[in-house]
Amino acid sequence: MINSNFRVGIYIRLSRDDLTKESDSIISQRSLLHQYAEENNYEIIDEYVDDGFTGTNFERPSFKRMIKDIEIGKINMIITKDMSRLGRDYIGTGELVEKYFPSKNIRYIAINDGIDTFLDNTSNDVAPFKAIMNDMYAKDISKKVKTSLHSRMKEGLYVSGRCPFGYRKDPNDKNHLIINHEQADTVRLIFDLALKGHTYHFIATYLTKIKIKTPASYYNFIWNTKCSNSTCISQEKQVWVDTTIKAILTNEIYIGNTVQAKYKKINYKIKKIVKNNPEDYIVVENTHEAIIDKETFYHVQTLLPKNVKRPEKKRFYLLDGLLYCGDCKHRITVRYQNKTGRSYTTCDYYRTYSKYHVCTTHTNNYEVLENEIINVIKNVCDTYLDKDRIKGSLKGIEFKDNSSKIKGEITNLEVINKKLSENLDKSYMDNLKGIIDDEQYARISKLLKQEINANKEKIDNLKAVNANDSTKDNRQIENYINEFLSLENPTRELIINIIEKIEIYDDKTIDIKFTFNKGFIS
Repeated sequence: MINSNFRVGIYIRLSRDDLTKESDSIISQRSLLHQYAEENNYEIIDEYVDDGFTGTNFERPSFKRMIKDIEIGKINMIITKDMSRLGRDYIGTGELVEKYFPSKNIRYIAINDGIDTFLDNTSNDVAPFKAIMNDMYAKDISKKVKTSLHSRMKEGLYVSGRCPFGYRKDPNDKNHLIINHEQADTVRLIFDLALKGHTYHFIATYLTKIKIKTPASYYNFIWNTKCSNSTCISQEKQVWVDTTIKAILTNEIYIGNTVQAKYKKINYKIKKIVKNNPEDYIVVENTHEAIIDKETFYHVQTLLPKNVKRPEKKRFYLLDGLLYCGDCKHRITVRYQNKTGRSYTTCDYYRTYSKYHVCTTHTNNYEVLENEIINVIKNVCDTYLDKDRIKGSLKGIEFKDNSSKIKGEITNLEVINKKLSENLDKSYMDNLKGIIDDEQYARISKLLKQEINANKEKIDNLKAVNANDSTKDNRQIENYINEFLSLENPTRELIINIIEKIEIYDDKTIDIKFTFNKGFIS
């Protein structure tokens, strides 16, 4: 005879972490719960199943539907296989069992744990401890998964679900990337435009204008196979945005390096993701075929600061992003005046805080200023330089950026080794003080020494690479020299390659800082 006092809802949950346990399958849980209800003459009103959802988060669709049914009085009893099916977060699970269910007069039964909130038994007393143990299990699983992923990342295996734009997964090895040639052509175009001195916004607008497919549209076709025609068309019409261009131009994946662990979850209970510090990224070099050569990539990195700060204007100014105030060191921008039909320079710091008199306007007629600077460069070329000496000095232009990158890596490794040596000294003192025993010290010192020696080897290799790079030659150097000496039609690409910055002082003095070495000026 059916017990009409209770309207039962059975709740079933299975997460990916539970797939190794056959007893936790959806089918086995359903069978157990139906059998229990039948043996006790309970009527099952509804069934709530969350397949593939973690127990540390209660934002599960069927769980939320169950709560709504409780609120409207559709069910007044819930049965689960055990408490871990309800949830693995001990705070959330405790709130449900100890507060929410009693307040709604809901009877809760966890069969395998012997918990029945309508009975006075010892199993109910230990329910909070079971919730804590379930939480600890979830934490342990999360830690193991994270450790396993990081281990694979350090081996250079690509473990992300979505491939970076320009690549696809190797059909013979899902953890290896191979070039997607159609997308790679777009990546090369983006770098080519950046080399010419264009901003993120200009590149994004240009790609949209010539109807280059966005990464989002590619991902939609590859991963969303159920996409309707209207959805696909919407994806096709997506526009390129500045952040996408920046992400591509600054991603080492395109020089053959796998860069992972850029983001992390706050903890195992919260799905919110935050960005890691760059020093915490896991970078493994030369794991796949490069789309962009290293010299070009690192060269672009030095050009980006000159380009990204340029405001997008209807008028093109050759020196945008290179002008600085010689007095306050802030940027100088160029503005067009409709009344006069001319363009003028203004100190940004003065314009923003003019009432505080922190600087002066530094106003100059831009057209006149540009002509003067071009003439100065011509005079420097004609008066102080000769082709042979420039050629020797300008070799740094093509490869200077790679050299800067390598020097930065050497500095970072040296800083790391300094910290490791300090830790080694501290471990030695801890051993003398008896804080750690001899066995612990031997193990710690061995690991630290191994890492120090490995970093030293990396430093030696980087120094050797840097020395070799400085001796490289390239036909493009010859082109730079010829164009630099003539400057008949100076381009943005040429200007940003030979000028680091231009400082303008209040007394109209102009200081031009070139990118090449000062040693060749006589």
